[in-house]
Amino acid sequence: MSKIIVVTGASSGIGALSARALARAGHTVYAGMRDTGGRNAPQVEAAAEFAKEHGVDLRTVELDVSGQDSADAAIGSIVAEQGRLDVVVHNAGHMALGPAEAFTPEQLAELYDTNAIGAQRVNRAALPHLRAQRDGLLVWVSSSSVRGGTPPYLAPYFAAKAAMDSLAVSYAAELARFGIDTTIVVPGAFTAGTNHFPHAGRPADQAVEAAYEERYAGLGDHVGRKLAEITPPGADVAKVAEELARVVGLPKGERPFRVHIDPADDGGWLVAEVGDRIRSEFLRRIDLGDLLSPAGG
Repeated sequence: MSKIIVVTGASSGIGALSARALARAGHTVYAGMRDTGGRNAPQVEAAAEFAKEHGVDLRTVELDVSGQDSADAAIGSIVAEQGRLDVVVHNAGHMALGPAEAFTPEQLAELYDTNAIGAQRVNRAALPHLRAQRDGLLVWVSSSSVRGGTPPYLAPYFAAKAAMDSLAVSYAAELARFGIDTTIVVPGAFTAGTNHFPHAGRPADQAVEAAYEERYAGLGDHVGRKLAEITPPGADVAKVAEELARVVGLPKGERPFRVHIDPADDGGWLVAEVGDRIRSEFLRRIDLGDLLSPAGG
């Protein structure tokens, strides 16, 4: 069945690829991005050209996850046009690279705002509609770093993604009785095909960064190079989008709670498997086993 879907952070990378994969699967997809009339105007045009070329229903919507008014307006416009909203893909995120101490508290707050609090704003706009429908799906694009290998100089990003992942886990149980399903999609460290590494933020405190450079000279480049080396040749970030689209197409109640796409295999899947099993066992121990799957699934 065709679904009405919004994807946040869909101007490039996994977000743009996912929006296109979902549209190719026959869904009506709104690619959410900020500044559609300015710096992302070329991405708006590219999405329209893709839709025309492939005969799919891919649209764009102004959506800046850093503002509640923007989230409310975007979701409101989609529901007004379509009469419903079926799937929210939480993809918006930003990476930062450098020694943790050199980032100001304000920079950390900004990363948390984009990677975690932004999803909360979109949820507050979208969930009233999904709860009223007693149906829907939240897809959270997490990171293997939440449970897997964590090289240094990526601490602010790792912490923000871990916050988002924890939020997703709690939401899953709290939304189950409303018939709302949850899947957490976990990409590995793809060093090509996205703008994560090229557009990564840098620390504001350059003096502290320089002090670390004395002991950790070239570490940032080393991490990027080694991540690229352990990633198998031909690893394609488009596989994340394809898997996401596959999961969306599954019946309610049959979707995996968590799915990993990590060619480099940093081990995150193993830790997540244990953590998710413990979560399931604990909910059953406290007589809340019904929260492990959506009502009506």
